[in-house]
Amino acid sequence: MTPYLFPGRTAVLTGAASGIGEQLAYGLAGRGSDLVLVDVDAVRLREVADRIDRVHPGRSVQTLVADLADRAAVDDLATQVLAEHPALGLLINNAGMALGGRFDQVTVDEFERVMNVNFRAPFLLAHALLPALKAAPGAHLVNVSSLFGLIAPAGQSAYSASKFALRGLSQVLHAELADDGIGVTTVHPGGVRTRIAENAPVGSGVPAEEVEPNRKLFAKLLTYPPDKAARQILDGVAKRKARVLIASSAKVPDLLAHVLPVGHERIVRAATSARASRGPRAAAPQGVAR
Repeated sequence: MTPYLFPGRTAVLTGAASGIGEQLAYGLAGRGSDLVLVDVDAVRLREVADRIDRVHPGRSVQTLVADLADRAAVDDLATQVLAEHPALGLLINNAGMALGGRFDQVTVDEFERVMNVNFRAPFLLAHALLPALKAAPGAHLVNVSSLFGLIAPAGQSAYSASKFALRGLSQVLHAELADDGIGVTTVHPGGVRTRIAENAPVGSGVPAEEVEPNRKLFAKLLTYPPDKAARQILDGVAKRKARVLIASSAKVPDLLAHVLPVGHERIVRAATSARASRGPRAAAPQGVAR
């Protein structure tokens, strides 16, 4: 497949108001792409768009505010994008949310919200916008999974389920869309320095005294620069890579999962327990994606 060309193409990017998504927006503008930026945070999204307007005045930047947990909002978003952009060069499903707590500490509604944001929304957008991608020769699709789409530690049932599902869908699409000349990249970020741990909700069954110590503990693990992560993703798109692993915190667990398909669980459990033992008992990592 020929390299992906950014200049003169339109890219749709979800989760564009902060973290990796914000840096992807800047990177895409710098590489010559026009942008459709999507996020639930209208204020931060506007700030990102204004900065791009100042630095890259020639870029077209459209902002759309949508709650991707809401099926109707996702459908409306897809309809609007398709109507205004019948040909799209790139779709990046980056938006995501985490949820702390064991399976028996989260409600069905809490679990479903994570699945809706992390899996249903990317699935719906990819399905609805596929005609626009097919209309642009050499188009590309990116789905941002996670370290927890490679391994599944205790306390991450909803998050891991959603990210494993997105990984599976991406791999199928990589095989199916090759004949259409559409590349597909699955991204697995490790401990990238974003607001996901800060913003992550906690299962309603998690004891209150465990919440803040656990949040602080895992926020310390998020150290990888988001701008560097964004560059790696866009470089992967340019090279049509099927998979991009970001940071050693993703690469090492991926290797362990391949070498020890079952045994790696004991290593992950031991590592998590060692960190948790330094403070109050942790319910779970609250997310390390973006």
